[in-house]
Amino acid sequence: MLLKMALVTWFAGLSAFVGALIAKWEGSTETLAKQRFVHGVVAAGGGILLSAIMYALLPEASKHLPVWAVAVAFLAGGGLFCWVDEWLAKKATKASQLLAMLLDFVPEALSLGAMFAFDPRFGMLLALFIGLQNLPEGFNAFRELKDSKVPEKQRLVGFFLVAFIGPLAAFIGYYLLADAMQITALIMATAAGGILYLIFQDIAPKATMRRHWTPPLGAVIGFVLGMVGNQLL
Repeated sequence: MLLKMALVTWFAGLSAFVGALIAKWEGSTETLAKQRFVHGVVAAGGGILLSAIMYALLPEASKHLPVWAVAVAFLAGGGLFCWVDEWLAKKATKASQLLAMLLDFVPEALSLGAMFAFDPRFGMLLALFIGLQNLPEGFNAFRELKDSKVPEKQRLVGFFLVAFIGPLAAFIGYYLLADAMQITALIMATAAGGILYLIFQDIAPKATMRRHWTPPLGAVIGFVLGMVGNQLL
């Protein structure tokens, strides 16, 4: 089971690298159709994240914590991500999308490891959500870094190494949090609050286009993917 957990977490992280490769290889001009596609991909990532909150993180957290504790952790997660987002803005970094991806990838991988010891089926569901959301996030993050001073090869290596953070965090969760479901639930609720903040702060505003109404449909498609994944597992 440990090998299975490591592999699914690695593949979930590797989807960010795949997204980065797609962003690297697509060399088409910035046409209107391409802009609509990119905005749709951004929206799809938001829809998948929202489905992860609704179908994975909050329901599982609510099983092990009273509602007031879930609410406090959720608010704390939103506040934490807000502070990090403000700090990144002051630093004027071009890696905000990449760091945002890591900020939700790490706590989700920790939770995945803990849940594999408790309920492997839920661990598989969480890995599916992580993989689905990392693909558009990797695509958007690589595009965001195109104008940075970091060479393209180094950026690709960085995205590839991100995949190995997942199994490491999952093993930590498996060995340290498997018998501490309340702590795991707190991590899930905190991550959910932070992710919801990111959806409305960074993702939703980038998904819309003036006088174009189809890109936000990507959010509907992304949410449906998460919903169907939940039903299948």
